[in-house]
Amino acid sequence: MIDYITFYDKNIKTSKKVKDIFKSLSEDHDFGFELPKLPYSHSDLEPVIDAATMKLHHGKHHKKYVDKMNELLGESDKSLVELLQDPKDVKDKEAFLDNAGGHFNHSYFWITMSPKMNQKPSGKLADNIDEQFGSFDKFKKEFIEAGVKHFGSGWVWLCVNDGKLKIQSFDNQSNPYIEKCGIPVLGCDVWEHAYYLKYQNNREKYITSWFKVVNWDFISKKYNGE
Repeated sequence: MIDYITFYDKNIKTSKKVKDIFKSLSEDHDFGFELPKLPYSHSDLEPVIDAATMKLHHGKHHKKYVDKMNELLGESDKSLVELLQDPKDVKDKEAFLDNAGGHFNHSYFWITMSPKMNQKPSGKLADNIDEQFGSFDKFKKEFIEAGVKHFGSGWVWLCVNDGKLKIQSFDNQSNPYIEKCGIPVLGCDVWEHAYYLKYQNNREKYITSWFKVVNWDFISKKYNGE
């Protein structure tokens, strides 16, 4: 397992309270090196995400990232998160991060969605969203705008950095661990393969609808340290 507190001390100067949030959020982030099973069936997120998209997205796209990651990795005793932060032992670092990042991002994407729709943040997470963005609706608007404005393929993330919640977008399969700019809280895949079968080129409609299946119960519990 990664030494989370050492990572925090080295990369993000912050308080013990925020370190505790980081540790709680990060406990489920070492996804290993195999394609994970979905925590629901392919059709359970309908009508927001259709079964055909889920089958392709998980069974083809995600699997390809896992297969290529393992091909490039060889043998290593490091965790996935450690390798995202420091892939110095991998020969083709750029290709490895593209694929390992894809594996992490999708693994996290699946567990932060739920068939229980229209959830909202609770506890400290809800309070911090209200404090830093003005309201949950204002946060959603800013997050959606970041996704719509992102040029080309990538991800939009809500992350924690230095005790603050921040919305950031990254190209391709990058994420806050790779960029060393915080801890992932919520990520939305804005690659076209995530939405094109149902939403065609309407990325805004996709992200707006996607918020209906965000697993805020799970995310809030991790953020709140429950």
